[in-house]
Amino acid sequence: MSDSVINDLLEKVARQDRAAFREVYHLSAPKLTGVLTRMLRDRSEVEDALQDVYIRVWQRATQFDGTRGAAMGWLVAIARNVALDRLRARPEARGMSRITARSDTPDDDPLAQLPASGTDAEERILASANARRAVECFGELEPERAAAVRGAYLEGIAYKELADRFDVPLNTIRTWLRRSLLRLKECLDR
Repeated sequence: MSDSVINDLLEKVARQDRAAFREVYHLSAPKLTGVLTRMLRDRSEVEDALQDVYIRVWQRATQFDGTRGAAMGWLVAIARNVALDRLRARPEARGMSRITARSDTPDDDPLAQLPASGTDAEERILASANARRAVECFGELEPERAAAVRGAYLEGIAYKELADRFDVPLNTIRTWLRRSLLRLKECLDR
């Protein structure tokens, strides 16, 4: 799936093209479902949140500007914001200074927090090897950058809160995250 394809489709969605909207959904729903699942961890809430995401996409497609960033990044940001709104609305989250989507397990091993990949032993071995590779690549990032990526994408912390936490401007956090994700991709592609 190419960002340019989604860019073009979003331009059509901005003109209320329903067929383009269906195609955006078809191309992006699996990825956005994954983002929402990691953050919300509740299947029925994920389904409701996904519907909210696409309502926002339909309503805000005119705000998308392909020159300012990738289409999929824009869609993921909407999904992330919907998930954060839902996490903040949870009764146990009211009054908390930050919202996280981490499990309550005391185990700090990131591999132990991965869901089981099925009953097939080969699938589990491959998933474990891929997860270990991802953890190794994550270890190549500078500690502050790794903490920022972990906070934004695994814990669901808002960019503004990360900027405050690291005492850097908001755009610096965005740059850290973008460059760190590129480094992770390069490492995983090796």
